[in-house]
Amino acid sequence: MPLTYKFPYDIPLDRELISLGFESTSHTFGVGVVRLRHGFVDVLANVNSQYKPLKGGLHPREAALHHMEKAYPLLKQALREAGVGLGDVSLVSYSMGPGLGPCLRVSASVARFVASYYGKPLVPVNHAVAHIEVGRLFSGLEDPLVIYVSGGNTMIVAARDGGYRVLGETLDIPLGNLLDTFAREVGIAPPYVVDGKHAVDICAEWSREFIPLPYTVKGSDLSFSGLLTAALQKARRVGGEGLGAVCNSLRETAFNMLVEVAERSLLLTGKKSLLLVGGVASNTVLKWKLEKLAEAHGIPYYGTPPEVAGDNGLMISYTGLLTYLYGVSVEPEKAVVKQRLRLDEGDYPWLRG
Repeated sequence: MPLTYKFPYDIPLDRELISLGFESTSHTFGVGVVRLRHGFVDVLANVNSQYKPLKGGLHPREAALHHMEKAYPLLKQALREAGVGLGDVSLVSYSMGPGLGPCLRVSASVARFVASYYGKPLVPVNHAVAHIEVGRLFSGLEDPLVIYVSGGNTMIVAARDGGYRVLGETLDIPLGNLLDTFAREVGIAPPYVVDGKHAVDICAEWSREFIPLPYTVKGSDLSFSGLLTAALQKARRVGGEGLGAVCNSLRETAFNMLVEVAERSLLLTGKKSLLLVGGVASNTVLKWKLEKLAEAHGIPYYGTPPEVAGDNGLMISYTGLLTYLYGVSVEPEKAVVKQRLRLDEGDYPWLRG
């Protein structure tokens, strides 16, 4: 991963700024440090620790306890890697939402304390917007159609009129949740990811057979709940020997649904580039399918790399910096968290051009 990126927005700045960011919306506690100077963003540190349940799904209270335990060591590590002290930091940012309440409160509390004690501006960050902005920073794409896929979100997004417009989204469960739930219910997870591969991807390699499963697309929206139910029923009927075919069919059906709505949105908006962000952006099969979509339309494509595709502190510190440059900050006592914060709720002045 390069350490320096061209700042994509034309904002006059006569001084150096260092941003410290905290992320804790779900399973990851992360700390990021970035510096903006002379029109370039330097990545100084990006350290993260993920809570991994021994069985079942994510337990919010246990995840929050993990975050509290890791907060101070990770902050020390990030500052050491960045070569800065808290007194050198220009601003502090935190993930305001969306996310799990107990988890969100950890980064908000740490950020409030640091900002208060050291007298630094405090900036709340929309976690979903941070995924997009770090993807735009790394890719250099000016105005892409964004495909945002993670454990908690599945959206097709485009910038418009100083905000982000959701062109299509899941009507029930997100793509990442679909894969995790299926893997857990059929007994191939946790762990959900091994050597960078999701359990469903590993299982899918056992067979090339395709079994028809519910394919539910409504305009530019998708529905995965019927697909999950049908895949689980198939898996229970075929048993262990046929599980590879079910995994392959589940993955192919879900990814093809996403490619269809992405292509429909490309034609609707006329966007000239395609950007994949979010935790599921690390999936090599999905990346390959979207690369082929971009090739078919003769446009650039960028898949956010694994080190910043998932939840991380870097994306919060960078988006906090961007937000601060437009005069946004809050008093520590007003630094709230919002579990159901939507991507399209806010106004993002850097998008007005």
